[in-house]
Order: sequence, then C-alpha cells, then structure tokens
Amino acid sequence: MRYFPLLADTRDKTILLCGGGALALAKLRLLLKTEARIVIVSPAVVTEISEYAERTPGPGQIVWHQRSFGPSDLANIFLAYVATEDPAEDQRIAACAREAGILVNVVDTPDESTIITPAIVDRDPVVVAIGSEGAAPVLARKIKAGVEESLSVTLGDLVNAAAPHRTRVAEALDHRAKRLLWENFFDGAGEAAFAENGAEGVSDLIDRLIAADGIDKQNRGRVVLIGAGPGDPDLLTLKARKVLHRADVVLYDRLVDARILELARREATFIEVGKSGRSGGENSWKQSDIDALMIEHAKSGALVARLKSGDPLVFGRADEEIAACDAAGVPVTIVPGITAAAAAAASMGVSLTRRGRNSSITFLTARDVDGFANHDWRRLAEPGVTFAVYMGVQAAKALRTKLLMNGADPATPVTIVENASRQNELVASGILADLTDLIHDSGIEGPAVILVGLVRGSAKAERTDKVVIPFADAIRLNGGSQ
Repeated sequence: MRYFPLLADTRDKTILLCGGGALALAKLRLLLKTEARIVIVSPAVVTEISEYAERTPGPGQIVWHQRSFGPSDLANIFLAYVATEDPAEDQRIAACAREAGILVNVVDTPDESTIITPAIVDRDPVVVAIGSEGAAPVLARKIKAGVEESLSVTLGDLVNAAAPHRTRVAEALDHRAKRLLWENFFDGAGEAAFAENGAEGVSDLIDRLIAADGIDKQNRGRVVLIGAGPGDPDLLTLKARKVLHRADVVLYDRLVDARILELARREATFIEVGKSGRSGGENSWKQSDIDALMIEHAKSGALVARLKSGDPLVFGRADEEIAACDAAGVPVTIVPGITAAAAAAASMGVSLTRRGRNSSITFLTARDVDGFANHDWRRLAEPGVTFAVYMGVQAAKALRTKLLMNGADPATPVTIVENASRQNELVASGILADLTDLIHDSGIEGPAVILVGLVRGSAKAERTDKVVIPFADAIRLNGGSQ
C-alpha cells in the first residue's frame, strides 16, 4: 500500500485550513469533530464558516485570518488542508507546506497531497476509516454507507461506558481470559446490559465476567477443524470466520488461500502444516506431527483453528485428528466447508446430480496411504456413473487405464477444474480417452478435481473437442437445462 492508515492525536494541536468556500466548509465540518485548534486563512468565507467561528463551544477553537496565505501561517501547524478552489494557489500553499515538512492535503488533488483523508464512520471513540488511495472515492463512500448500517449509533456510548473498567479487567485476568471477556462483552452481552441499565449495567456485567474468568471457558483449550473451502474467501462460512477471528493458533494446509489467513487475528500464531501430494515431497508434515502440535497448543489453553482446504470431512483426514484429540482429552468441534467438487460444478454451470442423468455421485481419491487407491473400477466404468476424483492429476494415466480396462466408453465426458473458485481457475473439458493429453495440453498441474461423466453446461455429452477456458469466462457460463 502507498498510503499507510493511522490515527493521529489532535489534542492541543493546530490544523490550518486554507480556503473559505464550499470545499473548505465541508472539510471544516469534519475537522470540528477533532480536539484541534483550527486556523482558517482566506480573504473571504461563506456565511456558514463565519457562523461556525462565532458559535464553536471551545474558546479559540476556530480562528479566521481574513487574508491570503503566507509562509508564516505554517508556524506551529500540525497538518494543513488546502481548499482555495484556485489550482495555482493550492499548488503554491501545498509546496510551502511540503518544504516546511508539514503534512498537507489538497482537497480532491491527491498528487499535490502528502496525506489523504479517508471516508470516516464516526462512533466516537470508535472510528472506522475507509480509503482508496484517491483512486475510487465513490467506492470508499459506498463502503462507508455499508459500515454505517452495521454499527449501532449507540456503539460509542457503549465503548465509553466500558472504558473505565479496562484497568481492573487487565489486573484481574490473564491475557487470554481478558480477550475472552471483551469478546463476550462486545458480542452482544454488553449492548444488552447497557440498554437495560446504562453504565451501571455495564459495570455489573463486567463484574460477573471477571468472576467467571472471561466466562467463555468452552473456547479455551480446544481444537476446531475448519473447512476453508476451495479458495475464494467469499465462500468461507460465517462460523468459520468467527472462529478464525478468535483463534490463538492457526494450523493451516498449503492449499489454504492467503486471503483467508488475513481474516484471522494478527496476534494469532500461524503455522503451515502442509503435506506434499507427491511421494517424498520436501518439507511435508507427518500426520502424527500435526496431531501432536495441535494437541500441544490446545493443552496450553489455546483455541486452535485447524484450517483445511475444502471440507475437512472430505479426504481431509479428519477422523485421525478427531481420534488424536479424543485420546488426549482435548475437545474438538467441526466447521464444514465447501468441497472442491461442488465449487468445480458451480464454475462449470452444472448440477452434480440430475434426474434422468445421474441420481448419485461418488467422491473418490486417486491416492491413499499406499499410493494409487483401489476402487470398484467395474462399477465406476458403467454407463451413466458420475464421480469426482480428488488428487487425480498425477494419477490420471492410471485412472484412465483402469476405467478403459473395465469397459468404460472412451467417449465418456470428463472435465478437469484446477484451482476451483480462484482467480487462476482453469476448466478443461474432453473425453476419457484423451484424459492425460487434455491435462498435459492444458498445463494443469493441480490442485484439481476431475469430474467424470460431467461437462460444462453448454456442452453435450458426446462432444469430443477439448476446451480450455480461463476463470473469467468460466464464471459466465450458463448451465441451462443440461
């Protein structure tokens, strides 16, 4: 990011505002929310500005110098806003401010500015700032409107009622219990107490929470197996987001999208515990080591988020991790996610099942602990059988051979979806006889799911040409009645 967001202390500071028209008035209204002294320099001002100067409650909070700007006006200035509505004059003032080492904002002219004022949601003392580095101010205002709707107008009053109790909470509880207390407080308990009995209700609630050691003891020392979905952060469940926000430790697989990790607390401990899909892969974690690390952190009192790509219950070795937790006496819960086959079918524009075509679908893996997995290939080769193959790219040749040897029609439709739901998603469709060539020619290396018996919604089952389409085109496909 070019502009780093921060909050500046304006108490006992002086802010310079150059200009007296409509732009300056809009900026003045914002600056009056601060505790700064405001100096306005302009030969003339609109009536509203002069009225503000006369009725501001703080003595000397607004001082108007009725003249043009001079370099001496920058003495003891914390930051400067320029809104003369004269481009040449704006440039002159901004140059003087930059030379003096003073932060300056020229309204609606980011190239002349060293700071940009974001769109602000004000629930003092809670302040939310939204910026676009000057590239899309309309978008920033749209986001602001959404945030405004999500935050209660009484939020600031609630925070002010809770603030005096921060010291005694910190003295009474350890770090984790303290965090749990405030999470419970701001998850709705505090708002209810404040609405019922004001500041006294808040004080009583905090007393009870301290006595209960943060109250949410069920969240301490446990493991949550979380499905991160196929990759797109928008496909993560609300429950998964909530657990990530609270987790002390996040153990994640290599396929988990980095944007999903951004949703976790910054203070959390992040450990990649990925496995390699290839035999003998470097830096591949053993399942027993993952189990031991997970249990170690949980027994120390941490809330451990075990983050797995897709759904942890679909080829995610969830049973082994659940059994390890049970044996160690560590509570474990599960948050399911969207599995790759479902995301792949969505991108293809088809349903995984359909009356008259296939009343069932099988999920299978091409690899198990012994290498290439063994399945009922004769049944899978029957006409009309539809199945999704996970971890099948490296085993595509063996998969093709097994199916053809057991009587599968060489023209059986197949579709490979790599990086389902991600921006670099790739969809390739063809027939079973060409499976290995299709993967090679498309440049597919994985992670990918192979859907046998399904093609894109606009393709016919007997189609034999190979189609490779990028993500941007795939998401526009309409499955119609196929």
